[in-house]
Amino acid sequence: MNVTVVGTGYVGLVTGVCLADLGNQVVCVDVDSAKVSQLQQGFATIYEPGLKDLIESNLEAGRLSFTTDVASGIEHGEVVFIAVGTPADEDGSADLQYVLAVARSIGQHMSDWKVVVDKSTVPVGTGERVEAAIREELRRRERADIRFAVVSNPEFLKEGAAIEDFMRPDRIVLGVPSGEVGEGALKTMRTLYAPFNRNHERTRVMDVRSAEFTKYAANAMLATRISFMNELANLADEVGADIELVRQGIGSDPRIGYSFLYAGAGYGGSCFPKDVKALIRTAAAHGRELRVLEAVESVNDAQKQVLLKKVQQRFGHDLAGLRIAVWGLAFKPNTDDMREAPSLVLISGLLSAGATVVASDPVALNAARRELGASLRGQESAWARLSFNDSHMAAASGADAIVLVTEWKAYRSPNWIGLKRALRQRIIFDGRNLYDPRILVQEGIEYFSIGRSAN
Repeated sequence: MNVTVVGTGYVGLVTGVCLADLGNQVVCVDVDSAKVSQLQQGFATIYEPGLKDLIESNLEAGRLSFTTDVASGIEHGEVVFIAVGTPADEDGSADLQYVLAVARSIGQHMSDWKVVVDKSTVPVGTGERVEAAIREELRRRERADIRFAVVSNPEFLKEGAAIEDFMRPDRIVLGVPSGEVGEGALKTMRTLYAPFNRNHERTRVMDVRSAEFTKYAANAMLATRISFMNELANLADEVGADIELVRQGIGSDPRIGYSFLYAGAGYGGSCFPKDVKALIRTAAAHGRELRVLEAVESVNDAQKQVLLKKVQQRFGHDLAGLRIAVWGLAFKPNTDDMREAPSLVLISGLLSAGATVVASDPVALNAARRELGASLRGQESAWARLSFNDSHMAAASGADAIVLVTEWKAYRSPNWIGLKRALRQRIIFDGRNLYDPRILVQEGIEYFSIGRSAN
C-alpha cells in the first residue's frame, strides 16, 4: 500500500519506518530540510534502539523515502498520516496549529480518495476540525467532489521500546466516521494493519471522538499510577516502611499489576505531562474539574524536587564547594528525550544552591547541553560549574555524592570497589530505587532512596 507520513518526529518516524518494513511504500514528509537530508542519508534523527538499522535497510530496499515536497508526498499516499507535534499551549491546551496546517495542505494537494489519519495526540473533536479544514481547501479549489475520510488512530508507543510496541501492539485503536465513507476507511485501515491481526484480533473500532479520548485516558491513567506511588513513597519515608516491598505486595494483586508502580523522581517526556495538562484543559473548557488529574500533576511537579531536598537535608541548603555527579539525564532509559526530564529540575536546583555538577548519560548528553544551555542562558556562573561526561564512573571521580536520576542498565551493577575509591564522600542518592540498601550498607556507602525503610 502507498502510505504518506507527514512529520518525522518521534511518532511519525517510527510509524513510517515500521510500515515500510512491513512492505508498504512509504514517503515521509517534513518541512525541516536539514532533518530530511540526514534521514535520506540513513541517519536517525532521534535515539531509539533499532531505528537506525531499519531506516538504512528500508532506504536500501526502496520502500522508504524522505522529502520536503508536501505536494508529491500527499499525492503518493492512499493513507496519509498526520504525525506532527501538538505542544502544550500557554494555558495547557494542545496547540493544533501544525495539525491543521497539514490538513490544509492535504486539501490543497489531494486529487483522489484519501484516508487521512490523525496519529498525533489530539483533543476530542480534532477530527472534525481536520475534516473542516480539508473541505474548506477543496471548496476553494472547486474540487468538493473529492471524497476522503478522517480517522483517529492514536499511538501507544513507549520511548525506548517503540519499534517493539509498533510491531507487536497490544491494541490498535481506530476511530472511524459513520456511513459509507467510514466503511471504506475502515476497510483500508484493516488492510494496512492486517499483519498485526493474523494471530489475534487487536483492532478496537469506535467513533472518532472516543478514539481521541482513549489516548488521553490511557496516558492519564498511567501518570496517575506513578504519582500515586510517589505519594505513598514519600509517606513511607516518614513511617519507616519500604515502598519496594509495598509495590510487590500490591502488584501481585492481578487487579492492580506491577506496571507503572515504581516510585521515583517524577515522570517526564513528551506525553504524560502534556497530555495530563491537555485533558485538564479540555475539562475546564466544558465547565468541569478533573480533580484527580490536577492532583496527579501537582504531585509530579513536587516529586521532581524530592532529590534536591534529600541532598540539602544531608548537606545543608548551601552546596557551595560540593561536587555532585548526576547519573542519567534523559527522562527514561533508552532515549535521548530531555523533555520535562526530572534531571533538569535537579541540576538547576543544585547549581542554584552553589554546587558543581558533573552530568552523565549514555546517549542524551547533546540534548541535555541544549536544554540546560537554554535554561541557564545569562547565568554564566552556574554554567561554569556544570560539565558533562559520557562515562558515569569518570563523572563520579572526586564527587561528594552521586545522584542517580535515570535507571540505565549501565548503572545497575557498578564496580563498587572502584566507585568507592573514586568518590570523595561515599554517598548515593538513588532516585529510582535501583540498588539494594543492604548491599550499599555492607559496602560502607551512605544511601538515600525514595520511600525505603533503610534510609
